[in-house]
Amino acid sequence: MEWWHAGILMLAETISLGVLALPQAVAILGLVPGLLLILGLGLVATYTGYIIGQFKEAYPAMQSFADCGELVGRSISPLVGCICREIMAASQVLILVFIMGAHILSFAIAMNAMTDHATCTITFSVAGLVVCFVMGLPRTLKAVSYLSVFSCVSVIVSVAIAMIAIGVTKPDMGHIVVVHNGIPLVKGLGPVMNIVLAYAGHVAFFGFCSELKKPRDFPKALAFMQISAISFYMLIAAIIYYYAGPLVASPALGSASPIVRKICFGIAVPTIIIAGVINGSVGCKYIYVRIWKGTNVIHQNSVKSLGSWIGICAVSWAVSWIIAEAVPNFNLLLGLIAALFCSWFSFCLPASLWLWMNHGRWFSSSRKVTLTILNIGIFCLGATICIMGMWSSGVELRQGSAGKPFSCESNWHPMAESNL
Repeated sequence: MEWWHAGILMLAETISLGVLALPQAVAILGLVPGLLLILGLGLVATYTGYIIGQFKEAYPAMQSFADCGELVGRSISPLVGCICREIMAASQVLILVFIMGAHILSFAIAMNAMTDHATCTITFSVAGLVVCFVMGLPRTLKAVSYLSVFSCVSVIVSVAIAMIAIGVTKPDMGHIVVVHNGIPLVKGLGPVMNIVLAYAGHVAFFGFCSELKKPRDFPKALAFMQISAISFYMLIAAIIYYYAGPLVASPALGSASPIVRKICFGIAVPTIIIAGVINGSVGCKYIYVRIWKGTNVIHQNSVKSLGSWIGICAVSWAVSWIIAEAVPNFNLLLGLIAALFCSWFSFCLPASLWLWMNHGRWFSSSRKVTLTILNIGIFCLGATICIMGMWSSGVELRQGSAGKPFSCESNWHPMAESNL
């Protein structure tokens, strides 16, 4: 890929489900804390993404976080290297499968919103599963990157239409809170996790770097993606919250009038599908390469290569469908993914890679001292997000907030309905 291929691909992967939860996150936290968190976590995510590019440039053989785990672990012992590799491999596949599940869940929510729950929700989720599986069959990311153009356009147009419609109807204009006081900890952590998820693309960055014609162009792609994402997130979150008020829905498209919301969900369907397919392609590609590494099967079009690729895709999407049905709550599933995986891949692991890459030079200059403190701080931030987020998700699950798993009931519950 050229750098702009990668930039668009990264943008499509990032600006998808995350943006739909941000207006409600700002409503719960308050306008100022919410926007500061979107900006602050976005800047940190930009820096940790840059670290991944630096690490890839220093160690070109690295194709994934699993390779990095092996490299770092082998500096201790070969056994530790093997263990670290398998832990990282399992983790990076799991986060992608969970994100795939979130896209299937979003597809079912969109269909319920558009059709007024015309049929069983399981039917909608199976339809989403089939569409995503079929569109994820191309084996190269470059082929998928062309679809990402439609993904970017669809989410931007969809959210823009919703934003304009909400601005025109003004369901609860101006009833905003600058800073919320006394928010229960469990309630406050949920929107923070949704903001963390909005910057969850790091797990795929090594894969994107590996398919660049010029890996040194990765910072260009990263800057293009992060500047676009942060600006878009802050603009959409502030405007929709201002006009929709404290009962803004999540996904945010639901804050528009019934007719407009159906149109917006329909326009957003390409994003829901394609962004999920991109994550699925990265995860399936890793498994495929691991199985056939060191052979010529990877690049062949034989029954063996195509059959194994189709099988890997089928199993991965089937597991993601089970996750979507087991946790049929949009915000809770996103928060769970953010706490369990994004805290590590977007914050802890990149900071750890920097510390390992600069081992022995942490205090060699004032600049190194500053960066050492910064990366230790980022690691602690990620660990805190993981611990607190898992606790919050556990409390919500215990209270039954996830809803009924494997149920035909509608999983679309427009919170802003009473204000329209």
